[in-house]
Amino acid sequence: RLWPIVQTQAQCATEVWREPDQGIWEARGKPQHYVSSKLMGWVALDRASKLAGIRGDGDLAATWRATAAEIKDDILAHGVDKRGVLRQHYDTDALDASTLLAAIFGFLPRDDKRLRASVLAIADELTEHGFVLRYRTEETDDGLSGKEGTFLICSFWLVSALAIIGEQQRARDLMERLLRVASPLG
Repeated sequence: RLWPIVQTQAQCATEVWREPDQGIWEARGKPQHYVSSKLMGWVALDRASKLAGIRGDGDLAATWRATAAEIKDDILAHGVDKRGVLRQHYDTDALDASTLLAAIFGFLPRDDKRLRASVLAIADELTEHGFVLRYRTEETDDGLSGKEGTFLICSFWLVSALAIIGEQQRARDLMERLLRVASPLG
């Protein structure tokens, strides 16, 4: 009974993935081709194609798999900067913590140079006092003024991404640091 929902979501992803949008953080600037949005379209179609295969619908599985491959190719052609790092959107070299989801969702193999470079760039350049920012406000037209603090979920994404690329000690150290700042309720 959930299959119609999967079909509707896959169809929607197929129809909109080429369009610019406001990204995961709902930036108030002009719509852009955000890597995280393209990535989520890829996830939707990659997973939907696998479900179609399980259901025995080879044609639908192949169609969705082909669109997922097209999205992946587009991201790798336009969403990676000259350093080999996933960028916030196609018209900037700014970092965005949401690209850590590429590691978590298996967009690239754990030993891919671009994935490693992206995770380490965020770990080294998009953190303050060891915690992860969503993005640098001075590099992002989010329509808001002022500076913002770190975003806790992004720090947990970084723990996962570091572990995925084999940076076990860095992942463990960050996780322990995050646990130390938990409230008495955990």
